[in-house]
Amino acid sequence: MWTDVTAFITAGGQSRRFGADKAWAVLAGSTLLERVAGSLSRAGRRVLIAPPGKYSLPGWEAVADGRPGEGPLAGLETALKHAETEWVAFAGVDLPLLTPAYWETLLQARTPDSQSVQAVHPARGPQPLAALYHVSLLPDLTRMLDAGERRLRQAAPPRRTALVSGLPERSFVNVNTPDDLNSLQS
Repeated sequence: MWTDVTAFITAGGQSRRFGADKAWAVLAGSTLLERVAGSLSRAGRRVLIAPPGKYSLPGWEAVADGRPGEGPLAGLETALKHAETEWVAFAGVDLPLLTPAYWETLLQARTPDSQSVQAVHPARGPQPLAALYHVSLLPDLTRMLDAGERRLRQAAPPRRTALVSGLPERSFVNVNTPDDLNSLQS
């Protein structure tokens, strides 16, 4: 099931709200980066999108973000450019409660017509930061970025996005501040 998927973690953000590099923040004995990487460990090829030399994980290679500082949509463009498979599993470093089962569920929801598979949060709708994307999106995504678009929600057309409901709500926990991390520690 993972043979046509490359895993990418975007870890090049500035962590302004967190006040420190959140990739190195520790939750239950593991960094946030290690936790997200663990959820994607079944992928044959695993890639970190980050500034050169900033992070190193066994079994993961690193590539520089093609548009540093321009957000996760630019990170997705980098992932699609570096994918050697048809599909990309794309996650942010600030989603420490993702699991292999989460990704398996998304992988099973792909259809011949889908260009993205996104989990649906009960209150916030589709979640594009821990999702699957097909490499065929690359030309449109590059055009959007060149035109100034920066919203990851715009990456895939809704009619070509398979939606998955019913995943555990904890899968969507996003660590943006120290308080977010502290709430998980208690």
